[in-house]
Amino acid sequence: MTSDSLRSVTVERTGPGMFTATNSRGETITFGTGSGGGFTPVELFLAAIGGCSAADVDVATSRHAEPTEFSVAVHGHKAEDADGNRLTDLEAAFTVRFPAGETGDRARAILPRAVKTSHDKLCTVSRTVEAGTPVAVKVVDTD
Repeated sequence: MTSDSLRSVTVERTGPGMFTATNSRGETITFGTGSGGGFTPVELFLAAIGGCSAADVDVATSRHAEPTEFSVAVHGHKAEDADGNRLTDLEAAFTVRFPAGETGDRARAILPRAVKTSHDKLCTVSRTVEAGTPVAVKVVDTD
């Protein structure tokens, strides 16, 4: 693996049930356990799936026409059983509209293929989930 392939964030506890993730560019996002405001980690995960595919689809379609509406609704069901907690039945549903005319027609024509290509090849987030990539955990430092 090269340093060009590495992606990372650091998550720090900022208060009871509150955390801040910082990326390598110094950008931050605050989230919590759901007892207060903000996103939970599961909601961030769903947003990552939707955001990753949305970016792919936007690149492909907006070359032809600027959308008049573009949203991705992502949902799943939380399962708690002997295998532990996880989400099941994940779905990302695209609602994308383009203006009337030739450029909008071209964007509409490639939309289904763009969504499929994102799902099948491009979206790193959903591709990682579907591949079942293991997550290693370890304790680095304790007092």
